[in-house]
Amino acid sequence: MGGVESLFAIILLVVALFVLSSFVRILREYERAVIFRLGRSARAILNPGGQGNGPGLVLLVPLIDRMVKVSLQTVALDVPPQDVITRDNVSIKVSAVIYFRVIDPEKAVVAVQDYLYATSQIAQTTLRSVLGQVELDDLLSARDKINQQLQRIIDEHTEPWGIKVATVEVKQIDLPQDMQRAMAKQAEAERERRAKVINAEGEFQAAARLAEAAEVLGRYPIAVQLRFLQTMREIASERNTTTFFPVPIDLVAPLLRGVQAPKATP
Repeated sequence: MGGVESLFAIILLVVALFVLSSFVRILREYERAVIFRLGRSARAILNPGGQGNGPGLVLLVPLIDRMVKVSLQTVALDVPPQDVITRDNVSIKVSAVIYFRVIDPEKAVVAVQDYLYATSQIAQTTLRSVLGQVELDDLLSARDKINQQLQRIIDEHTEPWGIKVATVEVKQIDLPQDMQRAMAKQAEAERERRAKVINAEGEFQAAARLAEAAEVLGRYPIAVQLRFLQTMREIASERNTTTFFPVPIDLVAPLLRGVQAPKATP
């Protein structure tokens, strides 16, 4: 009889543990519970801490209450590459990532069947719709503005589901090969144009400085001689075999006049 009583006690203990586990739940700090009592949402049910349906210990009525856990953590959802035709008729593939979290667990469970799938679908359709209204240059240069526009539109659609969209980022843009080559040629031409402009500006500044120097030398003839002596010093310091003999212009001028005088006679 002792063995039968022990077996019966073990069975009772197992049944008690099963019943206890069926109406006792423990929620983590980032989890919330949506409890349905006989099919209806029972938001007034409190846990022992008095903080509503989570976190902590939640007590359920066996066979009457059903609990659905909802995570409040931020979800990073990849939006698969979408075929988009931009406003200037360029076919591209664009992928993105969306960051969102649940702010109303009851709406996330009751208002939509699968909020993760629904958010992914609305993100894909919005991505194609918005990027189809912009040109390729704007997409490449004003990505922050487009990200903000995507975030605002998707958040408006998911708000009735208790979903808050924090950020939307366009992650990758795949361009056709011919468009990549055209953009590479455009970038190369732009670099050449800038190089020519910089070279022209350097020539202009050098010419302006030479004109200023000529003007100074014209006003002060002694400066020409000083410059001549400095040039001879620089050449002599290079250890070459060239020898300079400075000849005053005053000695050469009579000879030049004598040569030019017969030519002027008829």
